[in-house]
Amino acid sequence: MSGVRGVRARGLWVWLALMALAVWGCVRATYVADLSAFLPAAPTGEQRVLMAQLQNGATARVLMIGLRGGEPAQRTDASLRLADQLRGSGLFEAVHNGDHAADAATGEFLFRHRYLLSPAVSVERFTVDGLREGIADTVSLLGTPAGVPLKPLLWRDPTGETVRMAEAMLPANAPRSDGGVWVSREQPRALLLATVRADGGDLDGQAQAQALVRTRFAALAAAAPGLTLEMSGPGVFGVASRARIQSEVERLAIAGTVAMVALLLVAFGSLRALGIALLPVASGVLAGIVAVDLGFGQVHGMTLGFGTTLIGEAVDYAIYYLVQARAGGHTQWQRSSWPTVRLGLWTSLAGFAALAFSGFAGLAQLGVFSMSGLIAAALTTRHVLPVLAPQGSPGQGLRVALGQVTARLCAALPVWRRPLLSMTLVAAGLLVVLPSPWRGTLAALSPVSADALALDASLRADLGASEAGTLVAIEAPDEATALQRAELAGVRLDTLVAQGALLGYDSPARLLPSPATQLARRAALPEAHALRERLAQATEGGPLPAQKLAPFLDEVQAQRLRAPVTLAELKTAAPVLASAVQAQLTPGGAGRPWTVLMNLQAPAGAAGVDAAPLRAALRDLPDTRVVQIGAELDALYAHYLQQARWQAGLGALAVVALLAWHLRSARRLGRVLLPLVASVVLVLAGLTLSGQALGILHLVGLLLVAAVGSNYALFFDHLQHSAGDGTGDGPDADTLASLLMANVTTVVSFGLLATASVPALAAVGLAVAPGALLALALSAAFMPARVRIARPDAPSRFR
Repeated sequence: MSGVRGVRARGLWVWLALMALAVWGCVRATYVADLSAFLPAAPTGEQRVLMAQLQNGATARVLMIGLRGGEPAQRTDASLRLADQLRGSGLFEAVHNGDHAADAATGEFLFRHRYLLSPAVSVERFTVDGLREGIADTVSLLGTPAGVPLKPLLWRDPTGETVRMAEAMLPANAPRSDGGVWVSREQPRALLLATVRADGGDLDGQAQAQALVRTRFAALAAAAPGLTLEMSGPGVFGVASRARIQSEVERLAIAGTVAMVALLLVAFGSLRALGIALLPVASGVLAGIVAVDLGFGQVHGMTLGFGTTLIGEAVDYAIYYLVQARAGGHTQWQRSSWPTVRLGLWTSLAGFAALAFSGFAGLAQLGVFSMSGLIAAALTTRHVLPVLAPQGSPGQGLRVALGQVTARLCAALPVWRRPLLSMTLVAAGLLVVLPSPWRGTLAALSPVSADALALDASLRADLGASEAGTLVAIEAPDEATALQRAELAGVRLDTLVAQGALLGYDSPARLLPSPATQLARRAALPEAHALRERLAQATEGGPLPAQKLAPFLDEVQAQRLRAPVTLAELKTAAPVLASAVQAQLTPGGAGRPWTVLMNLQAPAGAAGVDAAPLRAALRDLPDTRVVQIGAELDALYAHYLQQARWQAGLGALAVVALLAWHLRSARRLGRVLLPLVASVVLVLAGLTLSGQALGILHLVGLLLVAAVGSNYALFFDHLQHSAGDGTGDGPDADTLASLLMANVTTVVSFGLLATASVPALAAVGLAVAPGALLALALSAAFMPARVRIARPDAPSRFR
């Protein structure tokens, strides 16, 4: 005996060491909350563009800031000071607020390189007629307000290339300026547009940048108490979603723990039993987190939230042991009850194994978390609990009363077998005739509130940064090719604009022409003597004497030797312009191509951009795709859901195969499957009739219903089978009580999950809480068994 005790003691120490390592692993694990984890591992070209933008694209790093309230002068002053402080923080690549004084270096750089960057530069531009026309246009502008800034530049830029560059680079829907800063057209709000240096997927970096904005604004608002801060953008959504998921997980964990503690305390009447009962749950959650972190390098918040659901199933193992081992000790429990618990574990693993091999990291995380968590909980029950409580729960609690209630329910429910079966058939018929409820969207996984979305739309409208609905995405091996392909696409898009199929489009090539285009413009610049002669003819009799245009001649000649401007040069000499280019041109590297994103504007009055003529116009351009964001996300999620349904189906088949192998009887197999199928059908019909749009997490919940329900069905099958062969005379009160306690804890834990404000978490609870209750009731109804209330200290007959 001492040898056996020694082996058990060593097992306990091994378990403690593993738990210590697991705690260490959980502390060091990386937790994320962005939805890119739920995107496919093998995306299409269009989906790859979306994923790249979500993870490290410039659009994912945009931070829109609004300073609302106060007086206009206060907003202007706060905007100028806040922008200066953010630019100097090092956390932002660029901060724009309409303050041109801050862009002086960029303006000077553009002016120096105007003959390479201006779209008007061509051979014709420097003929006598071209020069004459350019000078005439510039002179005509001098009498207008727009010409005031040109007067100091007249002798250096008589053809007005500065104006041509501004016309090409400035967006048509730029924000309104007042007092030297951007302001809203309709609301008392100053506007800033910042690009965070951290990637969109780096939520810690995004949170740090947002915290800095709040800190700096708080100091400014102390002098102008009427001002309030507004922020929005993908990074704000990501950080807020992570915080909300974390808050919900903590709330659910606390509420679930309190509920479990109360239930177990009432049932066991012993604090020691209560502590022991929670060990398998804790072991399962820790093991699940570590396994996911080791397998995927990070743990998604949704996965962590899902961990709270393990409380519902993992605690069942402890309840079964602590209650049922009272009759004959741990040796008899391991011999008689452990095989049934183990079979229930195998059926659960078979169901979740299909998810673990999903091509979607988020779904695979749920599968790995569930499998590793349940294995750890079961092993803890099998090997640790017998050491800590060899004779089961030391307390009595209300188990006798619970057993009597269960016995009465088991006796009464078979009477309702036919009505319940009819109800199931009606529910199945409704599912056939009603429209499919599987119409969930990827957006439904997001916990972003309607108010946050409304603020985002308001800021975008004021900043002229309307939500991208349709994009032209171009990939290329290098910067020069990417810009050249953008220019080729721009020629095709110009035709569509002229035909009225498009209102306009954005292109990085308007800000930074390709090297080939810049070299062509440089080649169009005439030599000094030729330009001098043409200029003399072009200005003859005009308002600008050629003798005063010597600076113009000198600067044209200087540009004839200039190398093309590159993005790297812009980053150093004109970072504001570089930031604008990078918003539409994502640099490649590490196997990623350079990517151009050209946002398209639909014609006035149109609901969106018609993709058909767009694809026809661009079809022969290399690596050029039309990406409709909404359609791609819908297709992505539809594929995601379809794959998950196939995998869930495979998991269900694996469960059936496992049960068939164990039961070795078609009749018994049908008897066990009937309550499981009926539970899933009734829950599915209920969710459909309630108008729920079902998605991937509802599917996971239904899988859990089958996993949890299989334990109940196997229990009643065992009762019928043992009664039939004369080896059993019904369960005692403790065994019946353990069944009801396990079900109540499951229903309560998933019922709490159904109250979550995060839609993805609530979806699991809405499916499992009623499903687990139905699985127990239907198992008792469809498999009537003779139950016997034995003395609490009588040996259990549950085999």
